[in-house]
Amino acid sequence: MKKTISMLLAALMLFSLAACGGDKPGASNAPGQGGDGGKYLNVMLSTNVMSLDTNLATDGDSFEVIADCIDGLMQMDADGAAVPAIAEKYDLSDDGLTYTFHLRDAKWANGDPVTANDFVFAWRLGAKTNTEYNYMFCDGVGNVKNADAIAAGEAEPETLGISAPDDKTVVVELTAPVSYFPSLMYFPAFYPINEKFYSGLEAGTYGTSPETYLSNGAFVLESYTPGTASLSLKKNDTYWDAGRVKLAGINYQVVGSSDNALTAFKSNTLDLVTINGSQVASAEEDSALSSKLKVTGAGYMWYLTFSQTDKNAQGGMLANANLRLAISNAIDRESLVDNYVMDGSLATYTAVPPQFAASATSGEDFSADQKKFADYCSFDVAKAQGYLETAKSELGVDSFEFTVIYGNNEGDEVAKVAQAIKSQVEENLPGVTLNLQPMTKAERLDKMQNDNYDVALTRWGPDYADPMTYMGMWVTNNANNYGFWSNAEYDQIIKDCTTGAYVSDYDARWAALYEGEELVMKEAVIAPLYTKSNANLIADGVSGIEFHPVALNRVYKSVTLG
Repeated sequence: MKKTISMLLAALMLFSLAACGGDKPGASNAPGQGGDGGKYLNVMLSTNVMSLDTNLATDGDSFEVIADCIDGLMQMDADGAAVPAIAEKYDLSDDGLTYTFHLRDAKWANGDPVTANDFVFAWRLGAKTNTEYNYMFCDGVGNVKNADAIAAGEAEPETLGISAPDDKTVVVELTAPVSYFPSLMYFPAFYPINEKFYSGLEAGTYGTSPETYLSNGAFVLESYTPGTASLSLKKNDTYWDAGRVKLAGINYQVVGSSDNALTAFKSNTLDLVTINGSQVASAEEDSALSSKLKVTGAGYMWYLTFSQTDKNAQGGMLANANLRLAISNAIDRESLVDNYVMDGSLATYTAVPPQFAASATSGEDFSADQKKFADYCSFDVAKAQGYLETAKSELGVDSFEFTVIYGNNEGDEVAKVAQAIKSQVEENLPGVTLNLQPMTKAERLDKMQNDNYDVALTRWGPDYADPMTYMGMWVTNNANNYGFWSNAEYDQIIKDCTTGAYVSDYDARWAALYEGEELVMKEAVIAPLYTKSNANLIADGVSGIEFHPVALNRVYKSVTLG
């Protein structure tokens, strides 16, 4: 099976896929016409959609549905490049600091025109201090003028570097050039919101039902209740590019286990599912399924993060780098992907995962060399035990007991991986005990954000195709720096790469990012585990699904059904 998965990975990113579509919501996926003369595609989600509010959503499944319904200034083409969406074109000033986006004629689903103010309004909301993704506007990522001061509560959102000189023009001012800025524009944090519609809703209800959500994209919300296991979308006939959209709609269904996903696919209940573990081998060996199995890069890196404050973990024992290094080097990552995940995922030994960020000058994958930090991250029991003995001496204790939290609704392989890590660490590091605590993803995130944990099994997906989408997390006081690690040298490197000395020197910036990554690995800020692939089963009859490892994993705008 491993050999077959490797062959599948050779065709990893972009290709046309086949599936057959169902009718209106609630119907099976037997071929047929819906009441509007079209077909619905029936798609599996791994977790419940957490939020359809671009300023509250934090997970990939929510972002996928949002992107089905909302267009930003730019969108992804089949190769993942940024191409026009609501912005028909843009101009960039000679100094790289001012983008001027010129909007096409587009409408919201209620008939209102999409205007430049819709972007101004939404960005000002997103830049506030109480939004999860406000850092995307700030120095180090978007570099939008005044975003840092707004996020810190030191300036009003109205001072953000975005303006609307007229209804069809959006002007964005940056503090430093950002080479990947157009690609940021297809990430949901930068999507527009109709101010009049939003302001007319009861506070906190935006995006909680079809009546409280307004689309300008390919689909509109047809049925949705937060926290439930299903939702449906239907084609938006007022979409500016409606001629491209052939689907009548999409039915989403949350399926929490690979067993259930395989059963749903075999019974023609779902057209597109992801499977893992032994179900992948089962599909490979089934002649009726093997031709429908396609492996695609999902981009997400799973890793362990450690709380380094004295609030947790035996009074802050995990602040000791040697203890973290011991745990990291005691884990057999190849065993994790071969025996528990089993879907083509890649064992990962770097803080920035492979296969998503390539140098603009050399084309080389930033993390192609997975052995570059072997001194700090490998499966080496003797090394791990050496780190542990040093940690014992430094801390003056002989035993450690920590709790590992993980999501019990994030795919059934996650629980298997957690158990395997517990077994490996306890076997390879005598005196270390890991207690497992499953919980919902929402509970896990809450505990991590509020520093109420010891060790967490978590993941991060790249929001844009640059190493900074990972490395920005470990800057002091970043909202996603769940270990609360702080290193002045690292902070300076990131500053130099985003707003300072290397911002216009691409090769120097790339080299400095390597140095920063080495600091993260040397101190075992995280223990990288594996980079996720998706083993997809797709029913016969569909072409045009686009799969991406960055920002939006699946796009359906060009899907056609046979």
